Amino acid sequence: MSAFSPHPDGPAMTPPPSPDLPAPVLIVEDDALMQRRIVGILNQLGYGNDVLVLAATLADARIELARQSFALALVDLGLPDGNGVELIAQMSAPTDAAMSADDGPGILVISAWSTDDLILNALRAGATGYVLKERDDLELLLSIRSVLRGGAPIDPFIARRILDLTQAPPATPGRVGEDVLTARELQILQLVAEGLTNREIAEQIFLSRHTVECHIKNIYRKLTVSSRTRAVFAARSRGLLA
Repeated sequence: MSAFSPHPDGPAMTPPPSPDLPAPVLIVEDDALMQRRIVGILNQLGYGNDVLVLAATLADARIELARQSFALALVDLGLPDGNGVELIAQMSAPTDAAMSADDGPGILVISAWSTDDLILNALRAGATGYVLKERDDLELLLSIRSVLRGGAPIDPFIARRILDLTQAPPATPGRVGEDVLTARELQILQLVAEGLTNREIAEQIFLSRHTVECHIKNIYRKLTVSSRTRAVFAARSRGLLA
């Protein structure tokens, strides 16, 4: 947990902070590469590193929130010590009776997690928008800019899932099938069945290995299994894989 520090090999080439940009910004993300990616995108928007605060865990984020208020928060959901939804609820809760939800910080979820319950829980907790990590830098930049302008950007995949949820009939308890596993999860599960490692899957479908691992964890949870072999067996027994 700290303000962002430039790379030790040389000075960070960042523009001076713009007085029009709401600051400071809290970045809640445990992956160092993703941290740097987000910082780079914020630099492109005009933020200086001196107004960016990094937190790798829920505990770190709560320490930073106790120290100061933030105008913008970019939050991952899968953190080492818990779920980012808890933090979103804390940040969006009014601190006094005169405050409304609109008085709180803009909160954008940037996460690899895309399960229905997490999506809805994050939005209900007070997230302003939700975008997946697998999107390119331009898409992330546009989502952040939208939040800064008062918008509520929702990743197209997330929007589709929300639309499906509002249109689908109530699920039968214990039902597992193609309506539960997403298209991306089915694609990854097929590659698992073909014997590819997480790294090989990531390279083949152009995702980070972390994102692939998150999808595989989601598959395990949905199929109620605890290994790759059991996931493939369960999927084949249900007709999800050939």
